[in-house]
Amino acid sequence: DLKLNSLLEMTKAINNNLSTAQLLDIYQDVLENRLKVGKLVLFSHDQEWICILKYGVDSSYNHLEFEPELLEIKEIESITFSKGNLSKRFEIVVPVYHKQTPLAFVLLGDINEDKVEMSSAIKHLPFIQTLTNVMIVAIENKKLYKSSIQKATIQKELELAQGMQKMLFPSSLPNTEELEMNALYLPHQQVGGDYYDVIWINEVECVFCLADVSGKGLAAAMLMSNLQAALRVLLKYTQNLTEIVIDINQLICDNAKAEKFISLFIAKYNTGTRKLSYINAGHNSPLLFSNYQTISLDKGCTLLGIMNPLISLETETLLVPLNSILFAYTDGLTDTVNNSDETLSIEEIKNTVIKNKLSSCEFINKAMLFYLEEFKAEMPFVDDIAMLTCKFK
Repeated sequence: DLKLNSLLEMTKAINNNLSTAQLLDIYQDVLENRLKVGKLVLFSHDQEWICILKYGVDSSYNHLEFEPELLEIKEIESITFSKGNLSKRFEIVVPVYHKQTPLAFVLLGDINEDKVEMSSAIKHLPFIQTLTNVMIVAIENKKLYKSSIQKATIQKELELAQGMQKMLFPSSLPNTEELEMNALYLPHQQVGGDYYDVIWINEVECVFCLADVSGKGLAAAMLMSNLQAALRVLLKYTQNLTEIVIDINQLICDNAKAEKFISLFIAKYNTGTRKLSYINAGHNSPLLFSNYQTISLDKGCTLLGIMNPLISLETETLLVPLNSILFAYTDGLTDTVNNSDETLSIEEIKNTVIKNKLSSCEFINKAMLFYLEEFKAEMPFVDDIAMLTCKFK
């Protein structure tokens, strides 16, 4: 009756969703006060092995360390290893496993050499094992439930961040008689660190850019949002690309503390004069296709966020011929690997653009993505990918 009532009490507590601490209180009361087990230590695994319950041991056991020899024990048995304090103070080990994974170990000891009867720990072993298994499974279920709630919360936060990040990108891109643009963005995770923007300064001039924040995920996305905000504020005060890049570099150095950096291609285009000025700050060189030749736009400076002040900052200005195409991309495109451990080459990028040069910017980006999917086959993408294609009509 004692054992049955104890088991029913534990089951009822589990059904009523009592806390782990309350379950452990019931467990200790049953073993210490009802079954008269003299001393006990219970180890549970939660990222690491920790002692979640102990009684009957003196203060020298306040900081118990898990002894690896316990992992070799698969069934209830007497302690046979001799290293460490546990093997000197306890006689019996009750392991709790789920399939091949150890969840907990209970160490019991109450043998009194002055008494001739069987110890309580040995006498009640089958019941102790049953009660321990019931409780440990309940505790593990609580961990899993808490983990699932945390994952759901994180997922919700990521979905919110994803929605907010989409709002940072321009809602529409130019598609006029003078200028056509299209962008394609594939974040490696739900949020990413690639960024593109197009901002009109006046009726004939716009600034556009493509950037890549080092790393992935939320940290990269947060720095990217800082970049976007800074650029839009700076453009209200100056349209000088050199001043803008210097100020952005200062911002990144102050905020990222040399732990993050940004590659940036930023350009200013005048649809009336057809002049294109740009700075390439350590970014993959965009390709300008015009008059049957391809030019790499590589003039500029180092990555932003590495050093302050910047050195050797250079701006280049070009007169863009009619019907030229500019294809800019982040390194996720060229870092994509195929089954042979090869990466996408610049020549393959050039050929894809030239092959589709009479198509729209949107079609060119989709053709590039289609080629990339064919190239990588079943291999996964390894980074965020952004593409920005411009036609100077």
